[in-house]
Amino acid sequence: MEVREPSAKYLVWPGYKQTEVGVTPEDWSLVAIGERAIKIGSGVTPRGGSSNYRDNGRPFVRSQNVGWGTLRLDDLAYIDDETHSAFSGTELRAGDVLLNITGASIGRSAVASSHLAGGNVNQHVCIVRTDPEKTSSQFINYFLLSTAGQRQIDSFQAGGNREGLNFRQVRSIKVSLPPTVAEQEAIAEALSDADVLIESLEQLLAKKRHVKQGAMQELLTGKQRLPGFSGAWQARQLGELGCFVKGSGVTKAQALLGDLPCIRYGEIYTQHNEFIRAFHSWISRDVAMVAMRLKYGDILFAGSGETKEEIGKCVAFVDDVEAYAGGDIVILRTEKADPMFLGYYLNTASINRQKASRGQGDAVVHISATALAAIEGLFPPIAEQSAIATTLSDMDAEVAALEAKLTKARQIKQAMMQALLTGRIRLV
Repeated sequence: MEVREPSAKYLVWPGYKQTEVGVTPEDWSLVAIGERAIKIGSGVTPRGGSSNYRDNGRPFVRSQNVGWGTLRLDDLAYIDDETHSAFSGTELRAGDVLLNITGASIGRSAVASSHLAGGNVNQHVCIVRTDPEKTSSQFINYFLLSTAGQRQIDSFQAGGNREGLNFRQVRSIKVSLPPTVAEQEAIAEALSDADVLIESLEQLLAKKRHVKQGAMQELLTGKQRLPGFSGAWQARQLGELGCFVKGSGVTKAQALLGDLPCIRYGEIYTQHNEFIRAFHSWISRDVAMVAMRLKYGDILFAGSGETKEEIGKCVAFVDDVEAYAGGDIVILRTEKADPMFLGYYLNTASINRQKASRGQGDAVVHISATALAAIEGLFPPIAEQSAIATTLSDMDAEVAALEAKLTKARQIKQAMMQALLTGRIRLV
């Protein structure tokens, strides 16, 4: 591949030009999609709506089936031939670009696979069909998903309300095209390879998460025992494991004014799972003077929530750093249980049902230290608790490593799109 550097004098690379969609190679053409499309149109919802959907027959694509460059076919609907015959001119072909033009998903696009050929779309999905001998539909799709493409789509939405695109607007979207279909397809293939990697990582990540959920269900209920452990688990109330203390109020403004880490109760719902891996709020030394300092092994319960089903979600604090708890946090301080085990176990379904039954209030639900202390669970010896926690933590580490790898792959793909779709990098 060839990489060009910009001219400092003109801020444009030698052999490049400034266009409406940005700097592109001089031999690329700026065209409206309508100039290269042989069809732009959509369908309608069958009369009778979903009552006409079948378990098999002609594929019927709706906006929820079109993702950001991918097809979501898990809930693909089907229609019979009689319904299909009423949709004159909307029959799909493999290679058609499917662009969502109404609703919250405006701008999502994907390319129709051979599985969809002969099917139809509803009024929320626009078919953009190109002559494959003149223009690569895959390239058009990637351009629509790029920053330059999405910027144009956004510009058509009055006041940023994303009210919808009409066919005239779709036809007017400007695309910068390489001079040959071969180069267009080479760029699309490179980006498709990146998508394949991302999809494989997503599938592996989903599998790892599923395996972890299964392991939690087996290990935290005693249905499966780790090697070397046997014997009955002991029924105990949380109040028998230690004492409960309360966090002190820390306002949102105070949580942005210092360098000492702090946990606020809302973050237990939105930022943490099982145990605290990172901090998102920071308080000053003055605020810390009146806040509750955390100790290693503390279990932090959210004392307030919006529903009884989620009340009392908890996380374990397993760091040696100086950190503090904000208000509406109830803390179980114990040396009679493994804190990592508690972080996993005290969020299981059987414990959550007990929390829900003890929650008080409607608009805002609260749970007290007294109510939490009365919750009962089955606990193995501490050695087995630690072994279970280690097993689950190792699984978490695998999941976290895959999440980081997936994030990196997505970032690389975005950088590739920016470089390849603007001709910043030319494929040889």
